[in-house]
Amino acid sequence: MTDKRSSPVISIITVCYNAEKFIESTIQSVLAQSYPHIEYIIVDGASRDNTMQVVEKYGSRIAKVVSEKDKGLYDAMNKGMQLATGDYLLFLNADDVLAGNTVLEDMLQVCPDADVYYGEAMFMDENGADLGLRSTQTPHKVPEQLTWKSLKHGMVVSHQAYIIRRRLSPLYDLQYKVCADIDWMIRTLKASRQICNTHQVVAKFRVGGTSKQRQQLAWKERYRILSHYYGHLPNFTHHLFIALRYIFSKKY
Repeated sequence: MTDKRSSPVISIITVCYNAEKFIESTIQSVLAQSYPHIEYIIVDGASRDNTMQVVEKYGSRIAKVVSEKDKGLYDAMNKGMQLATGDYLLFLNADDVLAGNTVLEDMLQVCPDADVYYGEAMFMDENGADLGLRSTQTPHKVPEQLTWKSLKHGMVVSHQAYIIRRRLSPLYDLQYKVCADIDWMIRTLKASRQICNTHQVVAKFRVGGTSKQRQQLAWKERYRILSHYYGHLPNFTHHLFIALRYIFSKKY
């Protein structure tokens, strides 16, 4: 009998809305994985374009598909989480791809039975061409050893490059519209004991513009979240550091 710990099921969740342009490459990157124990879930927000026609092409190889209106990105991610039955969770957006066909298999071989597996992410342009690792294109560096305290300066690991044991994963807090992922990641790390740096490029994601209004909301939400976990005075100091780092970073 195969030891379940040596072949855990990874639930990969893709949430999407009007994603016909890129979602096929996302789906193909999941279905091409050499690791066989994958539960693939797609949660669509009632797209008005041809997203579902693309998804239906691969219907026989996708475990669960939902297409209905939702209350936003994190509500859709919660739906996916509640549908998942695997041992681990990985969120892969509809314009992301896994970095290689053996990436999941390779990650799980680095550490036995970890609570978290994490790595690097690659930026890519509209056409899918690599632009460079996230850690070289932004001020955020992937820490050698990730803990919940590592996020005091921001999102140092992309959620696309982060696999968490499902039973340790809470739902996203819907009071946050754009930064629920950092709150979620801190909570998952606080609950985890064995956290494995795989030193691998896990996923690639397209760089998109962020509206000024959305960027301001992100700063407000992030400040509120980090103050909650790290304290108001330390967080004020951290945000001064973050602001200076963004100002003087030539690559961001």
